Amino acid sequence: MNMQLSRRAFLGRTGAGIAGTALGALGFGEVESAYAQAVRPFKLARTTETRNTCTYCSVACGIIMYSMGDGSKNAKSAVIHIEGDPDHPVNRGTLCPKGAALLDYVHSETRLKYPMYRKPGSDKFERVTWDFALDRIAQLMKADRDANFIEKNNDGQTVNRWTTTGFLAASATTNETAFATYKVVRSAGMVVFDNQARV
Repeated sequence: MNMQLSRRAFLGRTGAGIAGTALGALGFGEVESAYAQAVRPFKLARTTETRNTCTYCSVACGIIMYSMGDGSKNAKSAVIHIEGDPDHPVNRGTLCPKGAALLDYVHSETRLKYPMYRKPGSDKFERVTWDFALDRIAQLMKADRDANFIEKNNDGQTVNRWTTTGFLAASATTNETAFATYKVVRSAGMVVFDNQARV
């Protein structure tokens, strides 16, 4: 059997053989198995996946939040990873720099986590319950509407306007939520109404 071997092929095969021998002599023969043993388990393997909407701008990108904790009594849940939702029609898995940094926002020590209330004349905010905060907002809105509601204009036509309070709706909501918000605001008589998506 006559085998044709060029000089280039001979040098290439010889170099590969020498490199393999040298690596084996230096203790790299078990590199592949050692590497396989050193691979960490997938960090999102035992997490809870929750779909949500990015909190920043009016684009309303979809995000997936991954949290540890199985919901049992003594287990503390914590968000450990946030990424773009590849199934969301707005961003298709991509996030801007602000959205990509949402995990830092979630774990920020200065993030507001509870309703705070500053009493009239006070120089500091105090933590209050959600019931107190929502009741206080409702009371102030009703008092303002009762004092400033315009039932008829100068020509005697019924207009039912409330012009002293405005409402800015969030654009990071579903169409159904936005529709319900619009109906509530308009039925109260508010004229000053806008949406973050237009701003």
